[in-house]
Amino acid sequence: MHTGTLLGVIAGGALVSYAARAGGHVLLARFRPLPPRIEQAFDAVPAAVLTTLVAPALVSKGPAEAIALVLAFVVALRAPVPVMLLVGWIAVVGLRAAFG
Repeated sequence: MHTGTLLGVIAGGALVSYAARAGGHVLLARFRPLPPRIEQAFDAVPAAVLTTLVAPALVSKGPAEAIALVLAFVVALRAPVPVMLLVGWIAVVGLRAAFG
């Protein structure tokens, strides 16, 4: 791919991304306060995104990753997100070393 084409694709992607974000802000600015159903939908987005990132690792990786994910989930029920991330990271690194 030529450099000019690559830069065009990057610039186009950036413009589309910016337009989507700006459009969302403009649209939401019309609704103050937001309807309860919209609030509930927005509250569910982080869990949905996390699920799409974590689920493939749970089903396609080895036992170290599965155990670390379960441990991180249990920690997430009681601790803040940074603690959960740290525990999950330490668990996966340690379990990968233990399982080889």
